Formats: sequence, C-alpha cells, structure tokens
Amino acid sequence: MQNKGLIKFFAILFALVSIYQLSFTFVTNNIEKKAKAFANGDSKKELFYLDSIGKEKVFLGHTFNEVRAKQINKGLDLEGGINVILQISVKDVLKGLANNSKNPVFNKALAEATKNREGNQSYLDAFFIAFDKESNGATKLASPEIFGNRNLSDVIKFDMSDAQVKAVLRKKVEESVESAFRVLRERIDKFGVTQPNIQKLGESGRILVELPGAKDVDRITKLLQSTAQLEFWETYKTDEIGNFLLAANETLKKTEKATVETKEAAKKTDIDSLLTNKATDSAAAKKGNNPLLDLVVGGGQQGSPVLAYFNPKDTAKVNSYLKRDDIRSLLPAEQRYVRFAWGKLNPKAPNVVELYALKANREGIPPMSGGVITDARESFDQMGRPSVTMQMNATGAKKWEELTGKAYTQQSNIAIVLDNIVYSAPGVSSGPIAGGRSEISGVFDVAETKDLANILRAGKLPASAEIVQSEVVGPSLGQQAIDNGITSSLVGLLLVSLWMVFYYGKAGWYANIALAVNLLFLFGILASLGAVLTLPGIAGIVLTMGTAVDANIIIYERAKEELRLGKSLDEAVRFSFTWRGAMSSITDANVTHVLTGLVLLIFGTGPIKGFATTLLIGIFTSLFTSIFITRMLLDWGVSRGTKLQFSTAITKNWFTNFHFDFLKIKKWTYLFSGLVVVVSCISFAINGLDEGVDFVGGRTFQVKFEKAIEPSEIADALSKEDVFGSAEAKVFGDANQLKITTKYKVQETSSEVDKEVNEKLYNALKHYYSNDISYDKFVNTFDGKKIGVLQASKVSAAVSDDIKTNSYWAVLGSMAIVFVYLMISFRKWQYSLGAIAAVAHDVIFVLGIYSLCYKFMPFHMEMDQHFIAAILTVIGYSMNDTVIVFDRVREYLAGNTKGHFNDIVNKSINTTLSRTINTSLTLLLVLLIMFIFGGESIRGFIFAMLVGITVGTYSSLFIATPVLCDTVTKKEREEIEARHNKTEE
Repeated sequence: MQNKGLIKFFAILFALVSIYQLSFTFVTNNIEKKAKAFANGDSKKELFYLDSIGKEKVFLGHTFNEVRAKQINKGLDLEGGINVILQISVKDVLKGLANNSKNPVFNKALAEATKNREGNQSYLDAFFIAFDKESNGATKLASPEIFGNRNLSDVIKFDMSDAQVKAVLRKKVEESVESAFRVLRERIDKFGVTQPNIQKLGESGRILVELPGAKDVDRITKLLQSTAQLEFWETYKTDEIGNFLLAANETLKKTEKATVETKEAAKKTDIDSLLTNKATDSAAAKKGNNPLLDLVVGGGQQGSPVLAYFNPKDTAKVNSYLKRDDIRSLLPAEQRYVRFAWGKLNPKAPNVVELYALKANREGIPPMSGGVITDARESFDQMGRPSVTMQMNATGAKKWEELTGKAYTQQSNIAIVLDNIVYSAPGVSSGPIAGGRSEISGVFDVAETKDLANILRAGKLPASAEIVQSEVVGPSLGQQAIDNGITSSLVGLLLVSLWMVFYYGKAGWYANIALAVNLLFLFGILASLGAVLTLPGIAGIVLTMGTAVDANIIIYERAKEELRLGKSLDEAVRFSFTWRGAMSSITDANVTHVLTGLVLLIFGTGPIKGFATTLLIGIFTSLFTSIFITRMLLDWGVSRGTKLQFSTAITKNWFTNFHFDFLKIKKWTYLFSGLVVVVSCISFAINGLDEGVDFVGGRTFQVKFEKAIEPSEIADALSKEDVFGSAEAKVFGDANQLKITTKYKVQETSSEVDKEVNEKLYNALKHYYSNDISYDKFVNTFDGKKIGVLQASKVSAAVSDDIKTNSYWAVLGSMAIVFVYLMISFRKWQYSLGAIAAVAHDVIFVLGIYSLCYKFMPFHMEMDQHFIAAILTVIGYSMNDTVIVFDRVREYLAGNTKGHFNDIVNKSINTTLSRTINTSLTLLLVLLIMFIFGGESIRGFIFAMLVGITVGTYSSLFIATPVLCDTVTKKEREEIEARHNKTEE
C-alpha cells in the first residue's frame, strides 16, 4: 500500500480529534448528572444550577456553555421535551397584503387554495393556480382591489403583469416567514430551556421548534402560537347593547328549535341580573324558548362593559348567532360595526366566560395597536395580583392620553385585546393617563405574566402560526430509549465481533479493531458536526456495526480465493485490495447504499434525518477503516510472518466446492415470488395497510396506566359523542400501556383546541387511576413520570399529505437513481433491470407481510416515516447483495471461465455464497438484537428491515440473476459461449 505512513498519520490524527470532540460530551454529561442530583427532580432547580455555572470555565479553558454547545446533542426521543412544526399562515399574509380585500375572485382563490392544496405544494403556488383559474385573465393581481393598494404602492404598480406581482408576493411571503422566525426565536430564547433549536424548513413556510426538557405542554403551545396582536378598543356598556340582544333572541326564536337545558349557574358573585331587569324578567318568563338568552349563565351589571356571561362550550353557538346577517341588521346605525369578543378564561371559574362589545369601525382598525409598545415587564398591580406593565413610544403615549381622557370624560372602558381575547377592560377614574405607561391586569398567574411580557417584547407574528405537527416526549421515556439503545448496541457489537473471530480467526480480530476505530470516528464526526442523536440514529449506528464488516468480508473472501489459486499470502492480500479484486464490488455496493441514504436524508424529516445522517457517516467511516486500517493491520501481520488463512479449522471448507444450479429452479422461484406478489396485492385491496398518523393525520397518545387495561374499554370511553366521537386504542409494549389514536379536531390548530383535547382525554381516563391524578400530572412531563401521557403527537392532514408524497418519491426516486447508476457502472441495462426487479419484489414482499399481519401481531406495524426509512434501507442492502453477485457474474462472463452461459452464471453465484450469507448474517444478527432489546417504539421499524434483508438475500440469488439471464439476448449468449469455447480449445 502506497503512502502507508501518511495514512497512518491521518488515522492517528483523526482518532485524536475524535477523542477531543467526544470529550466535550463526557464533560457535559458529568455536569448535567451533578445538576440532576442537586435538583432532586425539580426541573427549575436543575435549570438554575446549569445557568449559574454557564460562564464558568470547566474544561480546557472553555466555559460550560461552550462545552455544552460542542457535545453530541440528544434528540427529543432520548432527552424528552416538546417538538412542534409551525406553519405560518400564508393565507393570512396574503389577506394582509391585500388589505383584507373583498374581491370575490381573490377570496374564492384563497378558499380553493386551502381546499385543493396538494402534498408538497406550497399554499402560495396553490393560490396562484386557483387565482389564474378563477380570474381567467379578467382580474389582475395588480388590481387596486387586490394587491395594487396603498400599502404596496412602492413595489406593485397597476400596470404590472401577474408574473411580476407573483415575484413580489413570493418575496413578501418569504420576508413574513423570516420575520416570524426571528420573533419566535426571540420568544424561545427567553423561555428558559437549555439548547432550544429553531430552524426554517426549506421554503415551505414551516418552522421547526425543539425544546429539550420542556414539560408544560399547554403553556408552550400558547407561547408559540400567540400572534401578539395587541389592540386597544373602546367598549359599549350593557345598557347600550341590551336591547339588541333581546331583539336578537326574538328573531332567533323564528329559526331555532326550542331547547330545554338545565344550566349550571355560574358561581354566585354580585352578578344577579341579566342585562337589565326587563331582560331578566323576559328570560325567566319562558325558560327553554330563548335560543340566545337561555345560554346566558350570568348578566353584566348596569354600566358594565361585560354584556353577559356564558359557558365556554356555548361560545361557538353564540358566535354563529351574532355573525348572521339577519341578526346584525338589528343593530342601530351607530352600532352597525360593533365587534363582539370573549374575555380570558379564568381557571378558578372554568365554566364562565365574558362577552364584550367593542366599538369598531368600517375598516376594523383599532384606535391603538401594539406597535407602539417599546417595553413590557411582568409586575404586580395595586392589589398584589400578577400583571404586565407596558411602556409606549411618543406617538403611542400621546394617543393613549387622548384615549384615556375620552374614557374618563364619558365614564367608559378601554378593552385591552390580545389575539382577539379581552384580557381586561378597565375604566379610567383619575383623568387622562400621560407618559405612555399602562398595565394589563386580570386573571393571571406569575408564569402567564412572564410569558405575556416576553411575547410583547419579542413583537407580533406577521400572521397566525398553526401547529401542524407536534410531539411531546417524557424524560422517563427518553431514558428508557437510551437504555434500550445502549443494550442493543453492546450486544450487537459483541455478537458481530464474536462471529468475525469465529469465522475468520486472526483476521477477524483485525476486522474487530477496524470496527472499534470506525465507531470512534463515527462518534467523533457526529460530535464535530453538532449532530442530534435520536433513537433511529442509534439504530443507524447499530446497523453500521453490521455493515462495517461487510467490506472486510468481501476483502477476506477474495483473499481466500486467491490463496486457493496458489498465490502467496502477500500476493493474495495485495490483489484483494485492487479494483479487479474486491474494490469494484465494494465501490458499487456502497455507492448504491449511499444513493438510497441521500434520498432518505433529502425526503426524511426529524428523527429519520438522524437515522440517514448516522447511516451515511457510518458508510464512509466503515469504508475508510475497512480499506485502510484493515490493510495496515494485514500488512503488519504479513511482515511479521503471521500465518493468516482467513478462516478457522471449523469454517475452512464452508461454502467451498458448492455447486447448486440456481437457474434450474428459476421457474419455481418465479412461481413462488409471483404468488407472493399476487397475495400481497389481494391483501392490499382487502386489508389495506395500517396507515399511521404520519400518513393520514391525527393525534396519538402513549398512555400508561397503573395496571393492565382492556384496549376496547378505553376505545369505547373515548369514542363517546361528548369526548372524541371516534378513537382507537392498542396495547403498546406492556399490557398497562396503550397507544391511543384519534382524528378529533386535528384540522384545528389553535392552542385552545389542543388544550381541549388534553382535557377531554384526562376527564375520560382519570377514573381508571386509583389515585386522584391531577390534570398537570396526567398531561405534562416530568422526571420520573411513570403513569399518564408519556408521549403525544399530532400530525395535520396538510403535513401527512406532504409526508405521503415525500415517501412515494423517496422510494421511486431511489429505485430510479440506482437503476441509472447500475446501468452506467455495468454498462448493460439487463443488470439494472435484474436489480430493480429484485428490489421491487422485496418492497412488495415487505408491504404484503405488513398488510397480512398488522391486525394480529403483538407489536405495531404502522405505515409511518420510520417504515419508509426501513424500506429505503432494505432497498440499499438488497442492492448491496445483488451488486456483489452481479460483480462476480460480470467478471466471469468477461473472463476465461469455462462452460455454457448458464454454467458460468451458476458458478458466479456459488462462488459468492460465502460473501452473501456472511454479509447478510452479520446484519441480521444486529437487527435481531435491536428487535429484542431496542424498545417498542422502533420494533415495527426493525421488523421491516429483518424481513427485507432476509428477502433481499433470497431475491439477489433467485430473482435478480435469473431476470438478468432471461433478458440477455440469444445472440449475446452465443457470443459469450463462443468466446469461452474458443478459450477452452
């Protein structure tokens, strides 16, 4: 080997750099263990401890914050925490840019884009297509009614073409997403979690937010989704709107069916009259025949800005009444633009919410907005209640003085409205307020005022942010995943190492040393890249152990063959490392593997990217160590006179002189595989596949109970009309742990709906626990959590469409790319066709097994992103096996091997059996270990690979090669046989 000294130098340097990079992870882990011991389960104490030493130098002159930034970060499935994908509403951005245009073509296009957006299509592209269709060239985007308005006059002119306006809109939408990204990052940085991660996902308008260690689910979703649209409105009083509500109730009697309900009255305060005495008497007279007034659970006092009190569950119905045109027409002329708004829910009175009437104008623009706020701080009001104080700029201070002066003179109130919720509506009793200082008080706790101040300081989002995908993982579940990953890794490493020594003897020890170096390099690269380690990523590392020895196996088997041909040990080793030896097979096998890994990296999301990353890095480190480290060890052994046979006394003659006629039984293998394909297709039509929420959208909860529970009982409890309407529950691992799935309100993305879902789940399941488990303990995560919701996820239909589209393209794209590569590499399309036929067979086989068995298998067999990752991995390894066989077929057909065409091909397959079986066996060993020890969450993922690798080994021998032979033309066969017969003569 040329430049041996240089390679040795770089290998040592690389090893030292890897150790250096990994040292930061070890130091960080030790300090975090001390923090956990100090906190004794209190997450706030733990965070305080870590923050307190953040700037202290703890290792090689680096501060703890610097050291922690250089460690291998653990993903949420290992660390615990909250992961969400926010979709910035491009629809809201467009409406804002169009100044809330009433143009029918524009609004129809918005509606059609929402309805018809396809998987992987951006909302903006869908809008452009819908607008072109609806306008049919008659209405232009630059119309003054749409985007040619005063707000955009500096960039959009009336004479601009639609194409020019589209370019401007793309830029404006991109700026809005960037603005939202900055606002969210500032909010998160002040939230108080260690190492938050926020990143834009391409040009999709989606933003990924990861908060390791975060535990308060409801608080975080509210923090992320609040647009911080702060507004100040004048309000109407009860006596000004009371007659309208009475008139509305009378009109509704004509269209609404009478409903008799027993209302749970609000907790008695000084609210003892409804609207006015007259209204109370009217309502009392005919209880059960008042569509609007019967929903009232308490009335506002005379002169109060609170019109009435309602039950929160009735707010949607009240909204629908008050929005009706025939009801709005009852308003006096001076009130025709009134805007109704609800107050902030009080946790101490959860069955009551206030209704306000705001003095709006034709444009719907408030007298003051939050844009004038320069600072906000959490504080306490004069009564010692948590509040938020705000400071305004000069313009805001002047306007605030005018507004408060008017309220003082008229003895009216000013509503402070944040994201369409009235937080408070104070009156002004001491004259105009100068200086621009104001306060938001109301029903708050300290955490809420802290978050509200944080949100106001960071600024408002340019549009609403919808949570289209989310995942919550408890820290105890993360620790279990780490334990499972370590166990499977150690057992897998031990088994592979033992097998290599058992089969190859002393050469096996060299391969094991190379494997150890490979793992050091792999972790060193992960640390230097700042990669995030996930549970699928650990699976990728364990798979690397199985594949790391593949190249060694190919090299060793080639060296054995050369020794049998009478070459010396030195010659055999040198030849096995040449292109004509093992390098061509290794290159082709790994390039196909890298191509499928790249497809997985491009189309995968979240943990799947982690799997693809470790897999790709593992391929390159395995190649380096197998080719260079093993070569140095072999050369060192040869130079010392070490006797290497690349086998042991037991395995010396395994797979030698093997003469099986693979092509003779091709009719039977075709028949068997054809039958499998037919049965699989029938099963697809009858059973279908168990599509997970990744593919169809929905909400999933992993819930643990104190004792074994019957899934059907839980499913029935959650499927009631007043809960989710429909839900599925399946055992997940232990008998006391269920995986619950529902599509209840998955299309609604507000934080209020997410909280409603959590509350419904809690209320339906709390009586299955012996202790009185609280809502917070059931829903939120914390260290040592044993029961309740351990993991929760949500995938909206829009995201599931994208995932499904990506999955199709990933599978088809990887097959197409490999087909083209093999055709270029082998220079004959027959090789590509044979390989693709085998891969298609393997994919259908795995899908068929999952379709046939998912209803009764003791573990989950869902179609999700993990499953697609398994399919792509199967494609890569199936190609790996096939390429090893094809490389020998090509060598023998181009060489001087004697015999007829079929004889040469059969001999090619037989001589590669040792390679094929060994590479598959080592991989199956580690997969089996992961299947047993890896944990329930990846069991279905591993099972797909187990089946796929087994079938892939079969197809490379019994499908790929026969298809190759059957597609070779008769003329080419005759030419090959003539050349070989001439050689024989």
